[in-house]
Amino acid sequence: MPENEKIRVLFLCTANAARSQMAAGIVQHDFGDRIETYSAGTNPKGVSRLAVMVLDELGIDISGETSDPLDKYKDMHFDYVITLCDDANEKCPVFFGGVNRLHMGFPDPPHSNDPTPENLQQFREVRDAIRKGMREFFSRILMKS
Repeated sequence: MPENEKIRVLFLCTANAARSQMAAGIVQHDFGDRIETYSAGTNPKGVSRLAVMVLDELGIDISGETSDPLDKYKDMHFDYVITLCDDANEKCPVFFGGVNRLHMGFPDPPHSNDPTPENLQQFREVRDAIRKGMREFFSRILMKS
């Protein structure tokens, strides 16, 4: 890969509402100078208000993101397609030629936009697990390139 070319990553989850949105926002924030991120869903439902809230706590703004269907990216090349839920892992088509496809499962946060203390805590736990996993994975990948 040429030195100034960014690694292109698609994060995939069923609803493209929380985990894939958080992963894309976190990786863009932490590695945006070297990685270009996208997110999609096999059955997109809209970006979770709570995902926006818990990323905002870290200074990461995903409020302008959209929840996109997988088909939107069918003609694009990605260096990595990373599924974040078991359902998307099973349904992800193999149309991404030459891509490194992998699964990094994370717990499903509540399917609620009600910012109760319990819901927010569960979203924070998922957010923190995603950030830890992405930092470990992409730090290794970037050291190799």
